[in-house]
Amino acid sequence: MAWSLDGRIPITVVSDEAGLAAALAAGAPAAVLAETPPERTPFAGAVAVASFDAVLPSHAAACACCGGRAPAAAALDRLFQARVRGQCDWFERVVAVARTAAARQMVMAALRDDPLAAARFRLG
Repeated sequence: MAWSLDGRIPITVVSDEAGLAAALAAGAPAAVLAETPPERTPFAGAVAVASFDAVLPSHAAACACCGGRAPAAAALDRLFQARVRGQCDWFERVVAVARTAAARQMVMAALRDDPLAAARFRLG
């Protein structure tokens, strides 16, 4: 029998408020990764929230804070840092609200192409 332990934080991608509410209600403490800044804060059941802009980069290329990383990868980094620094409650999963195809592609690209995001998070 083969064992496989994956300590990365699972990410569930949803496309609307109903999916978000269902995902937050189903399971362990979760953080929210939002395509745009949330309309309401906090989300019921979320212990942390980070957002990214699927249209424009949040900073100039190669800025000191994100080093030119993709906006979704930088937002995942902010969530992870808040978790390990104790700036939010501990979460065991992330629910990504990606309403557009571009946003879904950015989340998938972060998990596939960004070394830090891929080391910390997985599609789950």
